[in-house]
Formats: sequence, C-alpha cells, structure tokens
Amino acid sequence: MRTIGLIGGMSWESTALYYKLINERVRDRMGKLHSAPLLMYSYDFQGIKEMQYAGRWSEAAASLAEVARRLENAGARAIVLCTNTMHKLAPEIISGLTVPFIHIGDATAERIRAKGYRRVGLLGTRFTMEEQFYIDRLRAHDLDVLIPPPDARADVNRIIYDELCLGLVTDPSRRRYRDVMAALVAAGAECIILGCTEITMLVGPDDTTVETFDTTAIHAETAADFAIG
Repeated sequence: MRTIGLIGGMSWESTALYYKLINERVRDRMGKLHSAPLLMYSYDFQGIKEMQYAGRWSEAAASLAEVARRLENAGARAIVLCTNTMHKLAPEIISGLTVPFIHIGDATAERIRAKGYRRVGLLGTRFTMEEQFYIDRLRAHDLDVLIPPPDARADVNRIIYDELCLGLVTDPSRRRYRDVMAALVAAGAECIILGCTEITMLVGPDDTTVETFDTTAIHAETAADFAIG
C-alpha cells in the first residue's frame, strides 16, 4: 500500500474520524489485520483559527505548504488536508508538491455527480459558504450550489467553532441545522453537502429529507482507496 500524509488538527475531533474511517475502509477492502500506512501532522487549531479570523491567509498557506512538503519528504505518496475550509489554500500547497493532493471538493463532487444530482445545498464554515474557492470547485463539476441566508450561515458557523470543534453536540444545535437544511431543500436543493469535517458529528441522513454527503467520510474513503491502489 501507498503511504498517505494527513494534515490534521483542524480540528482534532474530525481528524480522529479520518484515522478511524481510513483504517476501516482498508480493513473492509483488504481483510485480515490490514490497516493504512499513514503519516500525520496535527496542528494546534487555536493558532489556525486566529490566522483565519485575522485574514492572515498567506501565513497559513506558508505553514501548510511546509508541512505538506515535510510529509512528502517523510515518504507520503499523497497528501490529504483533513478540513474543508483550509482547502482555500490548496493551490499554494499543491505548488510545492510532487505527489498528488487529494482534494476534498473533487472527491465530494464526483460522488454527487455519480448519484445524478446537480443542485446541492452547502453547509460549512462561513469561509466555505461565502467565499468562492470551494463553490467554484463544485461548479467545475457542473454543480449548482445553494447556501443558507446570512442569519443561518452565522448560526452554522458558530456551532462549528464554538461547539463541534470542542466535541460538544447538543439537541438545540441539531434542530437548528435541521431547519437550515429544510430551508435549502425548500429552495430546491436535491441533496446536502456536510461541507465541514465536524458537521458529521451533529447531523446525518436521518436529519433531512434528501441525501446527505459527508465530506469527512468521502475524503477518508478516497484516501484509503488511493492507499490500496
């Protein structure tokens, strides 16, 4: 198997899911006691959040690119960035690599298109929902992207950072996400992208009337399949 380099810690709650899901996929496909060869760098997320909210994206890009190169030099044959939001910096990371970068947006869009959907509702951090780096990646796969209105985006973002990244899962927040997803479906969304790697901790297929696409699981499965070859 090929070794995967994971850039994690954003947050560690979802990075732990990556480790579990990748190894479960390898076990299920290969059997016996097989597990994935992985290298991981786990960030102190507080520093990353401060860079995000201060707009210090060039500083964050330099750090992530350096970590990716270190993982490649240590033997990683592909790089997986275990977060949706920081894919904003994917071009800077890719520019310093000679191995593949497995993009979470591509993996998710390909899964959605394979199911025949075209109009998607997107949940994520405010960066993912409001900026173009992620939406444009989905549009490149001929997807039409719907996002919640401003007040709902604020709630979705707040719950991610103030609760899910701390491992807090509450019923009021689940109800709020259900309402936001219902509104996206009413606006025409054929499916919902759980476009933050922590959202899978809070809601899933039973919380909406349309199919959900868990970016954490999709990304992890794609990485495991690459490792197996």
